[in-house]
Amino acid sequence: MTWRDALQPVRMERIAVVAREDSLGTVLRLVADAGVVEFSTPPDASLEAVSATTTIRDGVAALAGWMPATSVSELSGRLVAVGGAVVRLPRPRGSEAPSLLRSRGLRRSLSPLVVAYGTVPYSDIDPTPLAAAAYILMFGMMFGDVGHGLLLLGAAAGLFLRRPRWLARFRRAWPFAAGAGLTSMFFGLLYGECFGPTGLIPVLWLEPLAHPLPLLLAALGVGALLLGSAYLLGIVNRWREGGWPVALYSPAGIAGAAVFTGIGLVLAGWYSRLAWLTGAGGVIAVSGLTLAFIGFLAEAGGGASGTAQAVMQLFDVVVRLGANLASFARLAAFGLTHAAIGSVVWQGTTGLWPAAPIAAVAVFIVGNALALAVEGLVVGIQALRLEYYELFSRVFQIEGRPFRPWHLPLPSEEAVSCPSGSGEDCTPSTPPSRSPLSPSSSGP
Repeated sequence: MTWRDALQPVRMERIAVVAREDSLGTVLRLVADAGVVEFSTPPDASLEAVSATTTIRDGVAALAGWMPATSVSELSGRLVAVGGAVVRLPRPRGSEAPSLLRSRGLRRSLSPLVVAYGTVPYSDIDPTPLAAAAYILMFGMMFGDVGHGLLLLGAAAGLFLRRPRWLARFRRAWPFAAGAGLTSMFFGLLYGECFGPTGLIPVLWLEPLAHPLPLLLAALGVGALLLGSAYLLGIVNRWREGGWPVALYSPAGIAGAAVFTGIGLVLAGWYSRLAWLTGAGGVIAVSGLTLAFIGFLAEAGGGASGTAQAVMQLFDVVVRLGANLASFARLAAFGLTHAAIGSVVWQGTTGLWPAAPIAAVAVFIVGNALALAVEGLVVGIQALRLEYYELFSRVFQIEGRPFRPWHLPLPSEEAVSCPSGSGEDCTPSTPPSRSPLSPSSSGP
């Protein structure tokens, strides 16, 4: 698989299942058994309901649908033996293929991060690996502590090994726990934190409580980098969705990226006292605002009311951009909170140690346990909020249609719902006798 294929949903083919009229039932049963074809009927429709939608002419029945391109040849080979075939069709103009995210290996565990937000449009880039990396980075910056990171790695090992057994249901979360543990350890080394300011490791960069302003500037810098990356993905997605006009005029495309870049250059020029940089940034920002205004005006239909609406939308773009960047200050705020909790626990431990060492140990254990549980939950939610509201709002502008392959549930099967745009294992579990064609994930 090339890197381009890895960054987009599974390639779909528009196909027609063709069969002799007298063998239609057998062919459709094989198609349902494979579980790789989506028809216009509901995914759990009865055989009779699907048969009723076929087009029959001169003793030949045909039914159009969608299926993954990699499964066409194998399914066609199975149908030939019973008088059926899979015929590739040109994609209807104006119709969008259903979206199916790749979910083999680690992608199986990472894809819920994107699926929970919505279904990735078929024409868009699948940002799953990039989104997971951004989430883990933000989590680590807010949860920087070597000791707590080691505990998260231990939790990841338990999830992966299914030990204890009740953790088996959460096994898919192990890559996030492992990644969060590694980034927490990395930032813990930078902050000199190991179960708080215990002095077990040296400070490689700064102490959060002693130098909050540099930490805040670093958080805004990380936010600017992530926003810039989101704009780049947004430009590619707007181009793939509607060509150069959409990419050029969209506030989540070139126009928005120009405003963002221009304002950044203006601030950099002001800080460094470089007039030419400030001027260049101003020109770029004004160009972006002009492009966005033209897009808003065309969308509103022109006229006085359209102009007023475009002006208000333009104002909203600027205000929202500033608010989005400021939101990344929480990377520093929660990093400071985590350091403060660790400091309070350590001061309580050292204060009690001379007179009551057992109580000191209890304070240390309970305090760190609470910090790990409560602060870990809060930081996880905050990283998810930044991912969805600040980043995904630029990457995605429309929602796709999830791939819903047709199947005939066996009486012993329990129906398994397929989450919107979820991974390739969205068909019900099947006994060994059923077809291996059904999209499934391999690896942990």
